Amino acid sequence: MDSALTPDRFVARTVTATAKIVVAGAFGVGKTTFVGSVSEVPPVHMEETITRASALVDDLARTPAKSTTTVGVDFGRKHLSDDLVLYLFGTPGQARFSFLWQELIIGALGALVLVDPRDLDASHEILGLLEENGVPYAVAVNQFDGAPRHPLEEVHEALALEGHTPLTVCDARERASCMQALIQLTEYLARLAHRLEPRP
Repeated sequence: MDSALTPDRFVARTVTATAKIVVAGAFGVGKTTFVGSVSEVPPVHMEETITRASALVDDLARTPAKSTTTVGVDFGRKHLSDDLVLYLFGTPGQARFSFLWQELIIGALGALVLVDPRDLDASHEILGLLEENGVPYAVAVNQFDGAPRHPLEEVHEALALEGHTPLTVCDARERASCMQALIQLTEYLARLAHRLEPRP
């Protein structure tokens, strides 16, 4: 890594490519934790305390200890290699913020969709939005403590994923696990880009 990073220089001099990656998923699936785990800079979180009114709307059954929720965007940065930097944008999970999802996917090279093994159906809305807008994505099952461990083949079928869509498991609290999911996504995006290159 270039050690010449300064307050007015935010990426290494060797960087030749940057990519906007959206980290998406349903409410309480671990997006904020994921961005915080991998970001090499202090992540930006736009969170607010869950109020009594929102607790009546948002399903806290699986996350009773959750006291805040993203109401804007999470942001982080990660040098994936000497020449590639990922800018990570985490979305809020509630459908009432879907107007933000639409804004955040503009210009995104791809998306990593976190899913909750306790409620796979909650992921269909964001998966549908990405597909409607032609944003390629990979899926990572966030392994919450005590959550069921579904075989990936069953998750693939339950989410009705295309055969080529990458699917893995991760623990949003563990950096190495999150990095593996990001690497899988970027390798997938590279294969797609290679496929789209004009042939001589």
